[in-house]
Amino acid sequence: MTPPPTFGWGRILRLGLVQAALGAVVVMTTSTLNRVMVVELALPALLPGLLVAIHYLVQVARPRMGYGSDLGRRRTPWIVGGMAVLASGGVIAAAATAWMGSHPAAGIALAVVAFLMIGLGVSASGTSLLVLLAKRVAPSRRAAAATVVWLMMIAGFAVTAGLAGRLLDPYTPWRLVQVSFGVSAMAFAVTLLALYRLEGDDAVPVGAAAAAAPRTSFRDALTQVWTEPAARRFTLFIFVSMLAFSAQDLILEPFAGTVFGYTPGASTQLSGVQHGGVLVGMLLVAAAGSGLAGQRWGSLRAWTVGGCLASGVALLGLVRIGLSGEGAWLGLTVFLLGAANGAFSIAAIASMMRLAGQGRQAREGTRMGLWGGAQAVAFGLGGLLGTAASDLARWLVGTPAQAYAAVFALEALLFVGAAVLAARVETEQAPARGVRHRSPDAAPGVGMEAR
Repeated sequence: MTPPPTFGWGRILRLGLVQAALGAVVVMTTSTLNRVMVVELALPALLPGLLVAIHYLVQVARPRMGYGSDLGRRRTPWIVGGMAVLASGGVIAAAATAWMGSHPAAGIALAVVAFLMIGLGVSASGTSLLVLLAKRVAPSRRAAAATVVWLMMIAGFAVTAGLAGRLLDPYTPWRLVQVSFGVSAMAFAVTLLALYRLEGDDAVPVGAAAAAAPRTSFRDALTQVWTEPAARRFTLFIFVSMLAFSAQDLILEPFAGTVFGYTPGASTQLSGVQHGGVLVGMLLVAAAGSGLAGQRWGSLRAWTVGGCLASGVALLGLVRIGLSGEGAWLGLTVFLLGAANGAFSIAAIASMMRLAGQGRQAREGTRMGLWGGAQAVAFGLGGLLGTAASDLARWLVGTPAQAYAAVFALEALLFVGAAVLAARVETEQAPARGVRHRSPDAAPGVGMEAR
């Protein structure tokens, strides 16, 4: 059977719009509702933290969602269905938050249901969107396509946060529900328009090829994927690297404020410096992989391993700065940490897109779901462990500087471990010595080579 045609930049941008719509709903639930619960309703900060953790935890369902899309061989229904569940969950979460003001117990119970829906919606839509990118984007465009799609998601975060913030003033519970409904409705409409006839009928196998495709249970499919050495090692890499990535995210601003006396505004600006570095790192990998400078620089493995190692070095730089008390280099070090994080993460996503098609046929969604589930669990644990470790270290060693230094050093070790895992994933894919490895769907001479 002839494989379906690859996506051009127009269709890649349409998938980016879907990712931006997904991000718009998520930022309303994880950021705006968080602030309303803590500030306007004066509820414990632990409550939104637990709700966000629920939305991450339920994403262990991602492999099952990917398996379902593998069976139908079409990803569009899963993306649309997932976005419908996500958008509905966003509206219900806002209604639950408003309800907490008068009936806290009932509002919290409804919020738990809403955040379960949000996690399931993200699992279904996000997993299938990544599989569609992996299967229909040419190898030469994967790093750049991943960067474009993720930048559009970040843009969705920024635009939604800015507009929603203006529309919510002056705050009332009813206004919160109205704004959330508007964001969810807009996100769902954008998804429908962006996906209209995007995948095409040629994505569905026909005739004897479809009839001959064996159907196995989800448990057997997941077992088959887990027994693939590359898939298993890549799962471990995703978990360890994202654990290190997310653990430093929640303690960087408290570190700057506690150790160097940064004001809330100054520490927020420092976070902006880090995000700017992430953007630079992403664009650098995209340019290196697409040959925008006249030639391609490095491989996906090199950028992934190098980005992890550079993240570890930057964290060790924070250790030295914290222990010495000299904050002059803090901004530059945080920028370099962000750039290293952006480089390794976008290279890892491009590697994920390449590896999804390797191994057993018709298991792309299951593989992508397994990796997405590992990422979600790592994010949920990372923030919790990072803050808990900093509190524990402060209790054990006494001074805040030494406590944060101990946590940053531990995260640096995690990044080193992630680099080792990433290198071993690619090594297992390599053929005999002297043979140049190339992904099966790569055309000669194009794309970032695996080695």
